[in-house]
Amino acid sequence: MIDFEKMEQALSELPLYFYGRIDPKGLEFSDRIRYICGVECPMYNKTWACPPAVGEVPQCKNKCLGYENCLMIGTVAEVQDIANIEETLATRPAHEEVTNTVRDLFREQGVEPYVLSTEACDICQRCAWLDGEPCHHPDRMHPCVESHGINLIPTLEENGLEFQYGENIVTWYSLLFF
Repeated sequence: MIDFEKMEQALSELPLYFYGRIDPKGLEFSDRIRYICGVECPMYNKTWACPPAVGEVPQCKNKCLGYENCLMIGTVAEVQDIANIEETLATRPAHEEVTNTVRDLFREQGVEPYVLSTEACDICQRCAWLDGEPCHHPDRMHPCVESHGINLIPTLEENGLEFQYGENIVTWYSLLFF
């Protein structure tokens, strides 16, 4: 059982611009989002954190809906030029660090959350997926939100949040199911 008062206190001390519990049943799952992975992402079929390794969208949806609760967290970072993809992506590790801290808050309370975040996973130099081996770090690897076909835009709108806050502001979101 999670001590939400203790969790709330710890979350309030982190560099989060947003955190809140959402109902997993309210998430929108779409093959359209997954299609983008296959067409636009260079990590498609290269890591355990991405399709097709994570399973088909219906499987991913069932896994997520197998949890009663979800904590959505968000961070922001400012960059000089949002069109500079290298500069923008350089802000991701800070978000992943916060995501891991929140994951550890759950673990400290005896709960193992299912974490979806921003990464295509870069823990290993070469992903075991490419060699037909199991993931070497399943306790640290987080599939990306989009890999599960989740369209976060409706959830953000329901919570009064923006996906894009300004010309040079990068927003990152993670979902921790429990």
